[in-house]
Amino acid sequence: MPFELKHVFASLPQMERGVAKVIGGDPKGKNFLYTNGKSVIIRNIENPLIADVFTEHAHTVNVAKYAPSGFYIASGDASGKVKIWDTTQKEHLIKYEYTPLSGKILDMAWTEDSKRLAVVGDGREKFAAVFLWDSGSSVGELSGHSKTINSVDIRPKRPYRAATGSDDTTALFYEGPPFKYKCSLPEHSQFVNCVRFSPDGSYFATAGSDGQIYLYDGQKGELVRSLGGDKAHKGGIYALSWSADSSQLISASGDKTVKLWDAEAGSAVTTFTLGSDVNDLQLGCLWQNNHMLSISLSGHINYLDKNSPDRPIRVLQGHYKSIQCLTVHKGDGRSYIYSGSHDGHIACWDSETGQCEGLSGKGHTNQVSRMMVNNSHELVSCSMDDTVRFTSATTKEYSAGDVVKMDFQPKCVSVADGGLSLAICIGQVVLLKDKRKVFTLDKLGFEPEVGALHPGGATAAVGDTEGVIHLYSVSGDSLTPSTQLKVTAEVTDLGFSPDGAFLAALDCSKALTVFTVADGYSIKGQYYGHHAKPVVLSWSPDSEHVATGGMDTNVFVWEVSDPDKRIKIPDSHRLYHVSGLAWIDANTLVTTSHDANIKLWTIKY
Repeated sequence: MPFELKHVFASLPQMERGVAKVIGGDPKGKNFLYTNGKSVIIRNIENPLIADVFTEHAHTVNVAKYAPSGFYIASGDASGKVKIWDTTQKEHLIKYEYTPLSGKILDMAWTEDSKRLAVVGDGREKFAAVFLWDSGSSVGELSGHSKTINSVDIRPKRPYRAATGSDDTTALFYEGPPFKYKCSLPEHSQFVNCVRFSPDGSYFATAGSDGQIYLYDGQKGELVRSLGGDKAHKGGIYALSWSADSSQLISASGDKTVKLWDAEAGSAVTTFTLGSDVNDLQLGCLWQNNHMLSISLSGHINYLDKNSPDRPIRVLQGHYKSIQCLTVHKGDGRSYIYSGSHDGHIACWDSETGQCEGLSGKGHTNQVSRMMVNNSHELVSCSMDDTVRFTSATTKEYSAGDVVKMDFQPKCVSVADGGLSLAICIGQVVLLKDKRKVFTLDKLGFEPEVGALHPGGATAAVGDTEGVIHLYSVSGDSLTPSTQLKVTAEVTDLGFSPDGAFLAALDCSKALTVFTVADGYSIKGQYYGHHAKPVVLSWSPDSEHVATGGMDTNVFVWEVSDPDKRIKIPDSHRLYHVSGLAWIDANTLVTTSHDANIKLWTIKY
C-alpha cells in the first residue's frame, strides 16, 4: 500500500452540561471506550495514543459497552438502533443489528455470559428492552418507569438481577431472566442518573441529581445505607464505578469533584478536586484495574491517583467539537501539530507522542477558520470572532496585545517573509505587516474566498467565487493589481509551493490546477480525481507533491511532474469531509475532519 495509517489522535468524548457520559471498560483491562457524534472511540488505557474509531452508525451514538467475553462491543444511538460488532478484527464487522427502542438509547448492560443485553433510554412505546444478543428475542420486561430511563445495570453473578434509574426520580429492581419488576426504590428526590452493581454482585449503588448515593443489597434490592450521611456531593452525581474487589467505588459530580468511597463504612476515603471552572463539572467515571478515570465537561479525561487528590496525574486533552483547520510547526527539534475547532479552541499536539495541550489564556471565541506559522514562530490564526491573532508557538500562550480586529469576518489567512500576513475577509482583502493592518482592498467587484502569499512576500494571490485568481504585487505596504488567472469554477483553496516555484488552486469543478510562477503562471498541469468538491490543499515540504482533501472524504497526493501519478486515501475520515491537511515531512501527512480526530499517514511514493 502506498499509504498507511500511522496514528489516530482521537477526539474527546462529546459532552453536554447536565448530561451523564458513560465510559465503557474492556473486561481484559486494556482499553476504554466512549462516544463522540456518530463515532465510538476505543483507546488503550496505558497508552491512549493507540486509538481506534468505529464509524458505522448513521446517528449520534450515546453509549458503547464491551461484552464480558471481550469479543464484541454493543453500541446504541439516538435513533434507537443497537449494533453489536467484532472487537478482534480491524474492520469491526457488524454481527447483529436491532432497533429495540424508538428513541435515543442512553445506557446498556450485558449479562456476564455475554448472551443478553439490556438497553434503556427514551422511546415512544417503552423506555427499556432486554433481549438475546443473537436473535433479538425478548427475555422479559424492564417496565414501571413513567419517564426516560438514564441508566441500567445487570448483576454480574447468578441469580441475575437488573436495576434501572430514571428521570421519574425512582430506581427500579428486577428479577430474572425473564426479567420482571420486583420493587421500586423511592429514596431519591431528583433524577436518578446512574445505577451500578459491584463486580461480586453483593451490592448495587444508585446516584442522583439530588447529590445522594444509596447502596442496596444486590440480590434482594433492599436498602443497605446511604453514602456520606446527609449528602454524598454538593452537586448532582452523574456516574459511579466500582473497584475490581467490590470494596470501594468512585462517584463523579457536578460539584467538580470525584469521591472515592469505602462501601462498607459508607464514608469518603478521598476527594479529588478537579478545578473551579464550569468546564470542570465531572460527568463520567471509570475504575479499571489500577486506573481511575473521570471526564470533565470540557471533555478532558482525567487520570486520578489517590496520592494526588488535588491534581490528576495525567489529563488527555484534544477536541470534541469539529476541527476546521490545522497546520504544522517545527520547533526545538520536534514537529508540532496545531488544530483549531468550531468552538474557537486551538490545541497543540506533539507529533511523536500524541501529547496534547491547549493554548493558555483567553483566545478565540468562535470558530477558527485558518491558521499558519510564520518565520517568527508565531501561530497566525483567523476566526469567525472577526480577529486575526498572533500567538507565540514557543510559550503557547495567547497575548491580549497581539490581536488585530477586522472590519469584516476573516475566512482565510496566509503568511510570508518580512512579517507579512494576508487576511481574506468577507468583501475585503487586508495586508498586515508586523501585526498591524497596513493596506485594505475593498469595493473589489468580486467576492474573495481564499488567499495566499508567495513565500518571499512579493506576490499575493486571491481566489474568488467566479473562478478568477487575482494576482497582486506587494510593494512596500500596498497591494497593486498585476494579472488574473482563470480556473473553471469557484476557487476553494490556494497555495504557493514552499520553494515559491508553483501556485496550486482548487476549484468547485473538482480540479487541481498548478501554475508555474517563473513562466508567467503558465499551467503546469491539471489534476482530476475527486468526485465531490475539493476544499483544502497542502504542499509537501519538497514542493514536489500536493495533497488535496474534499467533500468526498478522500485525500489525494499528486505528483506535480506527472498528473497520472497519484496516491488515493479513500474514506480518510469516513463520516465527514476533510477539513484540514498539513505535512510533517515529505512522507508524513496529517489530516483532520469534523469527526474531531486527527490522523497521521505514512506516504510511500
